[in-house]
Amino acid sequence: MNGSQELIGCWEQIWKLTVNNILNMDLNTSKDCLSKGKEKMNKAIAHLEEELRNFRAGKANPAIFNNVMVDYYGSPTPVPQVASITVPDAKTILIQPWEKKMISNIEKAIFDANIGYTPVNNGEQIRINIPPLTEERRRELVKKAKAEGENAKLSVRSARRDVVDAHKKFQKEGLPEDVCKDAEANIQKETDLFNKKIDEIIAAKEKEIMTV
Repeated sequence: MNGSQELIGCWEQIWKLTVNNILNMDLNTSKDCLSKGKEKMNKAIAHLEEELRNFRAGKANPAIFNNVMVDYYGSPTPVPQVASITVPDAKTILIQPWEKKMISNIEKAIFDANIGYTPVNNGEQIRINIPPLTEERRRELVKKAKAEGENAKLSVRSARRDVVDAHKKFQKEGLPEDVCKDAEANIQKETDLFNKKIDEIIAAKEKEIMTV
């Protein structure tokens, strides 16, 4: 092999390594994009589950107070951070403040939150008696739960669209078409799985709400 052939062979090796490095970088970019899309979908599920915890179904549910904010020395603070919350039976919730002087603040916070509960303050603790839900109220809650499910699906679809749009841009920048198509197929598969999970979550919540 003469010098020219050796030089050509050397350049061919450099070219192959360069192409492989660029392709690997592009593949990593694609994977990162898919990972971020899936992360957004997981957040949509987590948000849905958090919202549904606030849908009381005629049973004592301490989670309803997670978003009730108490004036704690001038700082809005969730009830569970200033008091213990116990459920002695399915129709009763007891709230015991860590500091006795906070009891009136907690009572006021519950009234102001307008969550449908009437606190009974005996000076030592607050008792919440859970009223039975009417058939009309149960159906109203189911309707709201389904609306939350649709919001979650919108978030999932938005995450899918972000991934698809990103890969269209990647393709224009040189990412191979087959890689882009694989990415779109993968994110569609994830979208279908997450939508199915949302349907299952809403169906379970509907059953819970409608069970007397």
